[in-house]
Amino acid sequence: MIFNFRLFWRLTFRAFHRTAGTNGPLDRNRLTFLLCFYPIWGALALSAWAGFLLDEIFFPGYRRQPVEKPLFIVSPFRSGSTFIHRALASDPSFTTMKMGQIYLMPSITQRRVFGVLAWLDGLFGGPGERLLRSLDERTLRKLKLHPFSLFDPEEDEHVLFYAWSTLLAGFVFPYLDELPQYQYFDTAIPRAERQRIMAFYKACIQRHLYATGARFYLAKNPLFSAKIESLLETFPDARIVYLVRNPLEAVPSTVSLFHYAWRLFSQPPVRYPHCGRILDWTKYWYEHPLEVIDRDRSRRCMIVLYEDLVQSPDRVLGRIYSEFGYPESDAVESILRDAAHAARTHTSNHVYNLEAMGLTREQIVREFSRIFDRFDFDGQRLETEESRVEIEIAS
Repeated sequence: MIFNFRLFWRLTFRAFHRTAGTNGPLDRNRLTFLLCFYPIWGALALSAWAGFLLDEIFFPGYRRQPVEKPLFIVSPFRSGSTFIHRALASDPSFTTMKMGQIYLMPSITQRRVFGVLAWLDGLFGGPGERLLRSLDERTLRKLKLHPFSLFDPEEDEHVLFYAWSTLLAGFVFPYLDELPQYQYFDTAIPRAERQRIMAFYKACIQRHLYATGARFYLAKNPLFSAKIESLLETFPDARIVYLVRNPLEAVPSTVSLFHYAWRLFSQPPVRYPHCGRILDWTKYWYEHPLEVIDRDRSRRCMIVLYEDLVQSPDRVLGRIYSEFGYPESDAVESILRDAAHAARTHTSNHVYNLEAMGLTREQIVREFSRIFDRFDFDGQRLETEESRVEIEIAS
């Protein structure tokens, strides 16, 4: 068991002790959230670890499950990774984790139990499934981070909550000084700890492949940007798609995303907390993957510009199949056609005020000068409160 008990208890203590003036002040709403979080998350975690233990007894063969050419979609936040992920996830050649599988049945044992329950539910016309879908519609689907649902593909970084070893814990407990530097995973986390975390992550993927019988695993996580080197070490057969977007668009969108996520679980005293830190993190998430890709000579990595994804998603997806040698199923033609249609018709009203975030266009261009130079991005392009409605397929 690699659960980080020390971090968990440290964050728990911090959540109730001297919180005034922090980004997680213990007001009535925060206390209500915490009183709900611990029993719900505790029940899910205990169930998951019981399932993991039973897997070792009843399904030990999962440890011999090969992970053949897993495809990892890597990018800084708000760069189009969800679009590619969900388009490819509709191809039966790939399998990916759904939110319900991550939080309700991450183990093989749990999936077998849920399978029996689903069968019994079907005998009575599916009242349990209808109830679950109704709850899903009234809760998760209301979130604005990106489309959330128990029944949709999700970022499998969430499985690391079971090890309490992810930067995502910083959304629930916004006391960043207490967290290890997971945002700089490859270079800041000790090698032995990185290997333990990645071994747990690999075991979760092996369980998923064993349970589904699928051939190719697919995943996307913006936080992969910090652990791309660890991914390639853990999965020597991996394929990487790295997405790059103009920082003038991605950075304010990322700040807005973190702002929204933090306010789901607490009430920070400032509108946009930790803007300077987010800027530093995002710079690393841009530059570190490129450094790793530049060193890699095995043709395992592909760089894709966000603009190309917006303009010709069918060509980008087709390139992934052809260059990485994934078989094209009968569904591929439909997937490419639907992706092109979605990019042409999807719009968003997302606009950002850099001044309110404590940022300037010149600052972003200066901090990300290597990215602007390498990809010849427009240093004048900026979305403001007075600007546009345009295609937005970012995540």
